[in-house]
Amino acid sequence: MRAAIFRNGEIVVDRMAEPKPGLGQVLVKTLACGICGSDLHARQHAHRMVEMARKTGRKPMDLARDIVFGHEFCCEIVDYGPGTTRKLKPGIHVCSLPALVTPQGIEGIGYSNDNVGGYAEAMLLSEGLLLEVPNGLAPEHAALTEPLAVGVHAVAKANIRGGEVPLVIGCGPVGLAVIAALRIKGLHPIVAADYSPARRALAAKLGADIVVDPRVSQPYATWAEHAQMSDAEKAARPPFQAMLPALKPAIIFECVGVPGLLQQVFEGAPRDARVVVVGVGVCMETDRHEPMLGIMKELNVQYVLGYTPDEFAASLRLIAEGQVDAAAMVTAEIGIDGVAKAFADLANPEAHTKIIVQPWR
Repeated sequence: MRAAIFRNGEIVVDRMAEPKPGLGQVLVKTLACGICGSDLHARQHAHRMVEMARKTGRKPMDLARDIVFGHEFCCEIVDYGPGTTRKLKPGIHVCSLPALVTPQGIEGIGYSNDNVGGYAEAMLLSEGLLLEVPNGLAPEHAALTEPLAVGVHAVAKANIRGGEVPLVIGCGPVGLAVIAALRIKGLHPIVAADYSPARRALAAKLGADIVVDPRVSQPYATWAEHAQMSDAEKAARPPFQAMLPALKPAIIFECVGVPGLLQQVFEGAPRDARVVVVGVGVCMETDRHEPMLGIMKELNVQYVLGYTPDEFAASLRLIAEGQVDAAAMVTAEIGIDGVAKAFADLANPEAHTKIIVQPWR
């Protein structure tokens, strides 16, 4: 089978053996797979990913061996391995968490030498993790289940109590997923900031109430304009809090993942803000921030990664039922031969938001 392979630091197209399903596994044809920002980071900072895997007790990639990225996928069932119930018939479209259940435990898909990811014509999935794609949803839209689930999880971990005004920093795919999840949660107004006009337009389309160009307006000042307490809320404050700015609680989602951004959030955040650092905007480089700023403002910082199985399944339903406009995020569809160029193209936010790989294209 053909695949776009991460080899010696580059993305190359080559042939490799089609995988054979083992116990409890399913052979699937890859119909669509999104290119994630973490894939771009992994290509550039693969050695740091290996180092972090070792520090957290996970099995690291062997960079001397081939790796097939791709963890945002929709597939078609082809065949079953031993020990499966075969509940879903061949030809049915499915999504799955990017993981395989093996006798050795749960193993990841997409950053593994052994488990082929979605930039290949075929891959293996665990039968117990399959979710049938409902409502005839197009594969290229079903593939966005994974990144949407990241946003749904980030909002869930934000511990929203009601009455907060959110600020989303960065409107790439992850920031857009956070905005969509906030809208579904019913939290308004949603303030979002990005330098890219194209991404600001998408942010508004997916639910942001106020979009900010940081070149023109300071995001935190704009947030404060829309977070003013009502007269009743001001009057209800305890005496000590009445000495502070009359602002509603802040939840700030950092969805960029570049060095220096967290320090900027610490500098701009109001007192008592909750800061959610969304994992897929992964900063893989060493970074610095001033803890004293966080202490003086009593900031609460929550790091998040991934999603739960329930959040993943709920995200697929949200897309299939039309509650999230997944199609708006897709800016290109390519075959395997276009993956290397797509990695370069995604550096330009005006050109693309989400590129979908269709291996059989």
